[in-house]
Amino acid sequence: MRIRLSAAVALVAAASLGLSACSSDTSSDTAAETGETVVISHAQGDTEVPVDPERVVVFDQSVLQSMIDLDLPDAVGVPALTNWPESFARYRGDDVAKVGSLFEPDFEAVNALEPDLIIVAARSATSYDALSEIAPTVDLSVDAKDFLASVAKQNRNLATIFGAEGAFEEKFAGIEASFDAVSAAAAQANLRGLITRVEAAEVTAYGPGSRYGIIHDLGVKPVSETFADDVAHGDAVSFEYIAQADPDLMFVQDREAPLGDTTGPNASRVLDNPLVGGTTAAKEGRITYLDLYTWYMAPSALSSVQSQIDVVGQAVGKAAAA
Repeated sequence: MRIRLSAAVALVAAASLGLSACSSDTSSDTAAETGETVVISHAQGDTEVPVDPERVVVFDQSVLQSMIDLDLPDAVGVPALTNWPESFARYRGDDVAKVGSLFEPDFEAVNALEPDLIIVAARSATSYDALSEIAPTVDLSVDAKDFLASVAKQNRNLATIFGAEGAFEEKFAGIEASFDAVSAAAAQANLRGLITRVEAAEVTAYGPGSRYGIIHDLGVKPVSETFADDVAHGDAVSFEYIAQADPDLMFVQDREAPLGDTTGPNASRVLDNPLVGGTTAAKEGRITYLDLYTWYMAPSALSSVQSQIDVVGQAVGKAAAA
């Protein structure tokens, strides 16, 4: 009798184990089928993150803008910015938590939000390791030396996390079509361009692979191939250098201009001199002042990249029509 009971117990136990294993397998299969998590390959490695997370903290303006572009849910925590564009009106009030600055996160504030996901990029990328201790974190920084491909990768990552791949592909198809059209026009026009940034009275120049390198990626030829390999800061140049380079086009970032301004109030004053005035770009009215938000604050957002391509296309088209 005891033997039979023991055998019965063993049989029940075996059956239970079998059912448990089946249940576990079914649960795993269900998780895989519903895509509860996804592994994202980003600028600092591979991270498993929840799909369609509800509580997201974002430390990057380009990412926040792309989230708006793709009609994704709002972040629950953002940096405390002093200069908010109109598109970020939803983040100005106190109903959205402010979690430090782009460079210095408030780790206690982030932790208190109990986020499902944290996103860093560019200026906030150095905080990746520390923020990863709080919640799954991805770095969606873009590589300026391979700008368009990197924009595609990181924005596709963002869309994948939220199940918005279709919306991304549609928008990026438009970006690629515009890029190809402007590139073809620039190749035919054969124009030389100089990219500068003016801050106070200092003028710096940027070349291919820099933060403004998409201008050259689109086919506007650089006046020099010898600019320092410095994505962020560029090379200091004199007015004499600009005169000698004699660019067909100039693209100028006025670091002190208000958001949305394309008149370059400070830069136009600094560049208003006979040396710059004697260049082809100045004489032909081909100096383009770049919007600070699109080109400096949120340069890798989908809408920003589309705007950048449009701006270069307009400059090339104007020169080609002359």
